[in-house]
Amino acid sequence: MNRIDKAFAQGKKLLSIYFSAGHPQLDDTLPILQQLQASGVDMIEIGLPFSDPLADGPTIQESATQALRNGMTTHKLFEQLQEVRQHIELPLIIMGYFNPMLQYGMEAFCERCAEVGIDGLIIPDLPIDVFEKEYKALFDKHGLYAIFLITPQTSDERIHYIDALSQGFIYMVSSASVTGAKNDFGAAQTDYFNRIAALGLQTPQIVGFGISNAATYQAATQHAQGAIIGSAFIKFLEEKGVAQIPEFIQQIKN
Repeated sequence: MNRIDKAFAQGKKLLSIYFSAGHPQLDDTLPILQQLQASGVDMIEIGLPFSDPLADGPTIQESATQALRNGMTTHKLFEQLQEVRQHIELPLIIMGYFNPMLQYGMEAFCERCAEVGIDGLIIPDLPIDVFEKEYKALFDKHGLYAIFLITPQTSDERIHYIDALSQGFIYMVSSASVTGAKNDFGAAQTDYFNRIAALGLQTPQIVGFGISNAATYQAATQHAQGAIIGSAFIKFLEEKGVAQIPEFIQQIKN
């Protein structure tokens, strides 16, 4: 069973954390993963930095830019993850844009993901119909889950199409905006969460974009099986450092 499926099989609300590989320091990737696992998170999304991150707000953009300045590359990330499964049992997902993966070669990229123990990929700018036609067989061959995003603007018809092709979970973007921490959700978000819940999808959903604290985590997980925190965690890392990660996770879970 894929580790992502095992996480959902626990039947609890999941907490997933996103960070940019190579930030704050180039070699922080494994220490961050170890601290997150020790702190009790359920899943981790490793951001593959890219110079033109269309869906990311300023915090994640800046962290990706710093990671690139630090010397992070796709090759370097796979080097850092070479022995990650000796230390980390949690589901690991690489989230990144299609261009660096295409430059690396999709066959080679998927093969390396499988070798180091990556469970899934989130590629925001890979259209699902292109994935189905050109890459689904490749993902299946290497045991990788493709995770797709939906937004409040996504039609019910397309959501059902995404649901039929999805494995692991559907990434439910909380609002029509770029990434970034928010303090609460408004009526529009609540209506959207309720609309998705009423569709009776077969694939679990995790809410991302705008989750920053215990209140937004609790609000998101009332309507979905988990939530993803990125920008708020990255800000915390910059201010407090890797060693203080347990403090951040404790704040969210309490």
